[in-house]
Amino acid sequence: MWTGFTFVGYFTPIKELAASVISFSLGPWELFWVLFYGFATYGNAGWMREQVCKYMCPYARFQSAMFDRDTLIVTYDAARGEGRGSRPRSDIPAAYHAKGLGDCIDCGLCVQVCPTGIDIRNGLQYECISCSACIDVCDGVMDKMHYPRGLIRNSTQNGISQKLSRSAMFRRVLRPRVLIYTAVLGAVSLGLLGSLLTRASFKVDVVRDRGVMARMVGQGQIENVYRLQIMNATEHSQQYEIRAHGIDGARMVSDAAVVVDAANSRWVPVRVQAPPNAATAGSHPIEFVITTSTDEVTEKAVFLVPR
Repeated sequence: MWTGFTFVGYFTPIKELAASVISFSLGPWELFWVLFYGFATYGNAGWMREQVCKYMCPYARFQSAMFDRDTLIVTYDAARGEGRGSRPRSDIPAAYHAKGLGDCIDCGLCVQVCPTGIDIRNGLQYECISCSACIDVCDGVMDKMHYPRGLIRNSTQNGISQKLSRSAMFRRVLRPRVLIYTAVLGAVSLGLLGSLLTRASFKVDVVRDRGVMARMVGQGQIENVYRLQIMNATEHSQQYEIRAHGIDGARMVSDAAVVVDAANSRWVPVRVQAPPNAATAGSHPIEFVITTSTDEVTEKAVFLVPR
């Protein structure tokens, strides 16, 4: 339920949403999405669990497409571990090697701790999420048996098959696949940083008041009514100055200065009047210019002149 509440808080100001929850006055759509996300979170994390990792999470699909034999993965050293089998803790390597046994005592703990239930000893599988729980538990068993750690470890397929040292494996990092992926990731990161640095501190939507298309008011003035939604994206309250231009003699007769709280939005009714002879009958383009001390946003609209 908390997850659903925080998700809906991206769309309804979180303070207003909290007040609505406390007073049991949530709107129907807000209530629906809070319950939907709450149910989805419980279903994914509490009921489906590892099935989400196996069949819904895209990580495994990316892994299979980006993987090669020099990719660092969680891997089992079969040459050292096979064959598997139990033995007394007092057995020395020569004794259990003579029985055809490797270092794996077949305790099964690596399978028990795996959140997706795979046996890493069967090789890399798409269900593996690289959590390394099997490495930790296997190292603990090796310590108790007084064997070297690393039967299950982070390595590469080439590193295991060619018995490469860690330094030899890392010397293979600068290969075309890695350089291309790094370049793509760098370009995406720069694009994200650029969008954050150049984003406007506020946004404005202009909506015509559909209840009043155009009307004649005092002294023959033609008046159009609009609703401006001003969205403050900063962490402090801001004052916005609103101007309208595009028709000779047009002027705003509503408040030109508006204050919007930090990370909030506000609907502002705006009335624009023009002289009766300022334009011919029909639709004419105008612009609303909204400014702060640092930014300016221009939004287009139309001014209707009745026949």
